[in-house]
Amino acid sequence: MYLHERNNWTGFRWDTEKILPLLGNVRHLQGNLLGKMQSIGFQLIEEATLLTLTLDTVDTSKIEGEFLNPDEVRSAIARKMGIENAGYVPTSRNVEGIVDVLLDATQNYGSPLTETRLFGWHNSLFQTGFSGYQQIDVAKYRSVGMKVASGSFGREKVHFTAPEPERVKFEMDKFLEWFNSGNQQIDAVLKSAIAHLWFVTIHPFDDGNGRLARAMMDMQLSRSDNSKIRFYSMSNQIYKEHKRYNDLIEQTQKSDGDISAWLEWFLGCFERALLASEQHLKLILDKARFWDAHRETAINDRQRLIINYFYDNYGKSFEFLRTKVYAGLAKCSTDTALRDLQDLVSKQMLVQENSGKKTNYLIASPTSIRVPKGAKADTI
Repeated sequence: MYLHERNNWTGFRWDTEKILPLLGNVRHLQGNLLGKMQSIGFQLIEEATLLTLTLDTVDTSKIEGEFLNPDEVRSAIARKMGIENAGYVPTSRNVEGIVDVLLDATQNYGSPLTETRLFGWHNSLFQTGFSGYQQIDVAKYRSVGMKVASGSFGREKVHFTAPEPERVKFEMDKFLEWFNSGNQQIDAVLKSAIAHLWFVTIHPFDDGNGRLARAMMDMQLSRSDNSKIRFYSMSNQIYKEHKRYNDLIEQTQKSDGDISAWLEWFLGCFERALLASEQHLKLILDKARFWDAHRETAINDRQRLIINYFYDNYGKSFEFLRTKVYAGLAKCSTDTALRDLQDLVSKQMLVQENSGKKTNYLIASPTSIRVPKGAKADTI
C-alpha cells in the first residue's frame, strides 16, 4: 500500500523530539547568513543572487537528466532581473522557460500559488507541447496513470505509482489550499519539505513534476527568509545527494504517514546547502576586495575576462590556470596568453607556481581563499 492509498494520507506526522533540534539549527544558520548577506551591499547581493539562481536552475534540471548551458542560464536570469554588465548571451527557449518559473517562485514568493499560476509554470517548461520527442498534456493535469521512476531509459527504477488521474484535481485543490494557508503552526522550512513531498506524491502532470516540486520548495524557503535575496541553492545540494533523495521519496511512499526520515534528511540537506553558500559568500567578498585593490591597475579585456571567469568557476572545475587554458578561454595565441599571464604576475594579480616542467597561475587572493582538494585543474 502506498502512502496516498491510506485514509487521511495527508495527515503527516513526525518525531518532534528528533526534528525540532535540527530545525532550530538550520534556522539559526539561515538567519546568520541572511544577516551577512544584507550587510554586503546591493551590488554584491545581486551577484550572490545571480550565482545562486544559476545553480538552482542548472541543477534542478540536472536532477531530471537535462543539462543546460550555465552561461545561457546566467544571461537569462541577469537580463530578466535587470542586472547590467553580466555578459548577456543568446538563450534557448527551454532555458527561458525554467528561468521564468524559478524567478516567479522566488521573486514573487508572497503571491498565492493558484491553479492558473501553476499551469503557467508548466506551460513555461513545455512551450512546444513536447517532452523530448513525446507529446504531452501541457498546462493541464494528467489524464493517465503514472509510475514515478528514475534512471536512464530502459533501466528505470520505479519508486511508486501515483494516484489515479480521476483523483488529481481533488488532491491538488486540497494541496493548493494548504500551500497558501497562513497556518503558523508549521514552520515555513518544514512546510517547504512537506510541500515538496506532497506534490511529488500526487504527481499531477505528465512531466515536469520534480522541477515544479523544487520550485515550490524554493518558494516556501523564500517565504521562510521573507526575502528575495537568494544565497543558498537547495537544488544544487539535492543534485549532489540525488540518490539518497530518490531513496527517501520511495521509502516515504511506502510508509504509514510518518515522514520523520524525510524531514530529517531534508533539514540535513538544507544545512549542507547553507554551509556551501557560506563558502560562495566568501568567494564573492574576495572577488570584490580583489577588484577594489586593483581598481587603478591597467589591464586589457582578455585579462579582465579571465580573472572574472576564474572567480566565477573557482572550485568547480579547476584551481589554477596554465598558458594553454588561458589561450583557449581568451581565444588568443599561447604567446599572447603567456605575455598576459606574466603581466598579471608583475602587477601582483596572479601568483606563479612551478609544478615540474609546467607553470601554474593562481589568483593573488586578498583573503587567501583556497579551492578544496580534488578540484580538477584544467577542464574548464
